[in-house]
Amino acid sequence: MTYAHEARGVDGGDALVSAFNAVGADYLFCSSGSEWAPVWESLARHHRDGTPAPEYLDLTHETVAAGMATGYGLLKRRPQGVLLHAAPGLLQGSMAVHGALLAGVPMVVASSESTTYGDAPGHDPGGQWYRNLSIVGGPHGIAQPFTKWATEAASVHTLPTMVTRAAELSWRAPAGPAYLNVPLEILLEDWDGREAKPIVEPGTTHSSPEQADDVAALLRAARNPVIVTETSGREEGGFEALVAFAEAWQIPVVEPDSAVCANFPRSHPLHAGGDIGPWMDEADLILLVNCRAPFYPPSRRPSKATVVVIDEVPQRPHVVYQVLYADRYLEGNVTNSLRQLAKRAKDLPGDAVAARRAAQEERHAAEQVAIGRAETDAAEQTAGVDPVLVAASLRTLLEGRDGIVVDETITHSRVVKRHLKTSVPDSYFYVQGGLGQGMAVALGVKLASRERPVVLTVGDGAFTYNPVIPSYDASRTYELPLLVVVFNNRVYKSMNLNHRRFYPQGAAAETGEWLGTDLRRLPRLAAFAEPFGMHTETVDAPDALVPALERALKAVAAGTTAVVDVLVSR
Repeated sequence: MTYAHEARGVDGGDALVSAFNAVGADYLFCSSGSEWAPVWESLARHHRDGTPAPEYLDLTHETVAAGMATGYGLLKRRPQGVLLHAAPGLLQGSMAVHGALLAGVPMVVASSESTTYGDAPGHDPGGQWYRNLSIVGGPHGIAQPFTKWATEAASVHTLPTMVTRAAELSWRAPAGPAYLNVPLEILLEDWDGREAKPIVEPGTTHSSPEQADDVAALLRAARNPVIVTETSGREEGGFEALVAFAEAWQIPVVEPDSAVCANFPRSHPLHAGGDIGPWMDEADLILLVNCRAPFYPPSRRPSKATVVVIDEVPQRPHVVYQVLYADRYLEGNVTNSLRQLAKRAKDLPGDAVAARRAAQEERHAAEQVAIGRAETDAAEQTAGVDPVLVAASLRTLLEGRDGIVVDETITHSRVVKRHLKTSVPDSYFYVQGGLGQGMAVALGVKLASRERPVVLTVGDGAFTYNPVIPSYDASRTYELPLLVVVFNNRVYKSMNLNHRRFYPQGAAAETGEWLGTDLRRLPRLAAFAEPFGMHTETVDAPDALVPALERALKAVAAGTTAVVDVLVSR
């Protein structure tokens, strides 16, 4: 085996950079590790010679690297590169990689191992690989449960096409992260320069016209149909296609609590809120559009409805337990399926369509009245800041700004969704997987859409899980200003609610000793941004909220991250 420092040409670092360039990666999101020196040297050569290469982001935490790639991919919808360090770095970033799997974001994640441990001639990889960094079975073994595909690149000569394969696999439905273990010795080995072929967008699969006709017949016969969706807006053109489909057939649309992005305008008369409950006994046709887990508990079966699943991959391979109660599947590209069904909305029974449209308009009007009443009550509250007031104020201040909200709240998530009233595609994303990724995902969203204001709504508990200092560093270094709004109730409310639910008359209820939930001991959360020269505010009174948010948005527009820590009343 020969190594690059003794040999003639380029090495595995060049092979990897060339491969990511070929697959069209805009960025390499890297949390540094000692294996990436060949990549850094390759990038230095590219920069010196003025040749194309993905832009390199030097990030100081694995969650920030994988989370930013997730946020970027939510908008750009094509695979990027994520470089982590060995098995420990992969383990540290695994929550965020798993979040990308749940969010359906394509990316190629790579880390390394040693295969010689210093016992082969040539370059010494370093004793840390022998002592600390290796793991039995290789890092690709531990990556398998939380990635779509994981393997080892065993030769520098196949490395570029392995990256191509990983990118193509990650991009195809269901999109998600693919992992490649690239041993350090492979990165240091001579490479003959055989580059990977650039990849192109995946082709689309479509349901047959006969299958679409079958579903259209069910729609035409239905008296009380309903659409339930979690992620139709995540597909390219899916938001607009769902609006056209719902309007063509005049069908209400429910976005349940499990919805993770903006799918349908919440101001639209056909938007039927977030509760599928009223439809479980009333609907005669339920259309599950990109809806992985519509019923909870899973055994909660609709009493009389025919269930049609419209989804490119209805049975998610990474979901452990999934119950859909499907009677029909309309598989293939969801946007195309919705467009095909919209075209078939002809000769509809006028009385039935008019009746369900009128009923839905009445429900929608009642919901708007309820929302307005809740906001009025919140504005009149003097004892603390109601979370409803925070969400409603954000909606008002973001009007006309084309903002994007990334949400990492738990007990306040329903409030955020209900009162933001998002109405356009790619305007809302809920962070998937474990808590502590919100800042990174929001930074990635901002990277993908620098001209739009990006707001992170986050609970105080979730805020403390985030790698705050590395996130602020990335924000300042790469000029990615965010508005961070903390819903701070000084408690892990979700955990406390579960304790009370499981043991309503237990010892904790008797004594007031609620363990594992108290966050009152934390210092001012906004203060962590001060060393970075960022704008900070702490709000504890309703009349101070809007002025603080206005100042914060002004700071963001001027180019600096702003953190508003709101002490909410519940």
